[in-house]
Amino acid sequence: MNRRHFLLSASVLGLAALAPGLALSAGTLAVLLPPWVTLPKEMTDTYKGGGLDIQTLGWDEIRTKIVTSMLANTAPASVTEMDWSWVGQFGSAGWYDPLDAVLSDELKADLPTTSIFTYDGKLIGVPYNNDFRVLIYNAAHLTKAGVAVPKTPAELLDAARAVKAAKIADYPIALPLSASEGSATAWYLLTKAFGGDLFDADFKPLFTDPASAGYQAMAFEIAALNEGLIDPAATSLKDVEVQELFKAGKATFDVAGWAGNLAVYSDAAKSQVAADVAAALMPNVNGKSRTFGLPGALGIPMNAENKEQAAGFIQWMLEPATMEANYRLLGNLPTRLSVLKTLNEAGNLKQGDVLIAQAEVVEPLFAQGTPGWYPEFSGAVATALNAAAKGQLTVDQAVAQIAEAAATAQE
Repeated sequence: MNRRHFLLSASVLGLAALAPGLALSAGTLAVLLPPWVTLPKEMTDTYKGGGLDIQTLGWDEIRTKIVTSMLANTAPASVTEMDWSWVGQFGSAGWYDPLDAVLSDELKADLPTTSIFTYDGKLIGVPYNNDFRVLIYNAAHLTKAGVAVPKTPAELLDAARAVKAAKIADYPIALPLSASEGSATAWYLLTKAFGGDLFDADFKPLFTDPASAGYQAMAFEIAALNEGLIDPAATSLKDVEVQELFKAGKATFDVAGWAGNLAVYSDAAKSQVAADVAAALMPNVNGKSRTFGLPGALGIPMNAENKEQAAGFIQWMLEPATMEANYRLLGNLPTRLSVLKTLNEAGNLKQGDVLIAQAEVVEPLFAQGTPGWYPEFSGAVATALNAAAKGQLTVDQAVAQIAEAAATAQE
């Protein structure tokens, strides 16, 4: 996509004078968020910056709406979700205002993932949802099956087989296999679990060799599906739908579990497995657990209305009380280190010791930074993985198709 000019004058007028306690416009602010940030009235009642029009769409649909709107030179909302994976694409297009003036130096130091949302030296998204992945499991299922918590992918398969054989769960492994981003990110995670990475330093694919971690990760998923350890319906389920299977006690392992979801899974009002849910470090093949961060941020489109109010909303989302409520009610893990520490010290961070241990080894998916062509690559991964799950492609064909798409996207 061609770079567009930043509306720097608008950014300065709208953001530079921000300060805590600033009186905000009483107008209604349009905010576009994913389903897992459907803010309940208990939270929005504490927002004093004016009216809110919160729209929720699926992750893929949000990106489509942003791209369509910005190409038409209209803002999808005054504040939108900014995913880590969109930074390269949206930054190069110049679609979002720089937000450095929104955060104090102290707040920036409390938000280590801001670097993921910096493009060309400018912060275009403020992280509010600290998403990384851990292994979430139903401890009661494992106890009944007489198996230990798995520490390797092979042990994970063996444990799932034991659970299935004991007729505790028909499909013990919960993994999305639809043509969606959630399926792609699960494969990325498993690639790290098998001890490898997707690309080398020059963005050359590392997943086409049968001995590679990426190849083994996909083979793991297809084998588990074919063995009846993953629900066949997973080929049409997104990650949020797969999570419902775990909450209902129909699955033993949420293999690519959202760290923050432990709060939801442990809530008896929202989950049937509240008393049995537990977490462990991601399984691995070499004794070193690995995971990667998928934080969510908030951004302000360059042609948005109510920019001053929009920045105030972002500041409100970063307040400790808001972050704690966001975690307690929705399972969205805080991005501020101070808030995480406070929750854990108070005993309010579900499986806090495991989360903190896993958080210490969180790494970016791309060491070089998320490339602008990531959306095309991710779409190719989701499509090929889904086709392989449906038996339309072999693993060899699927990884070759993904590698070809990656090469084309970089041209």
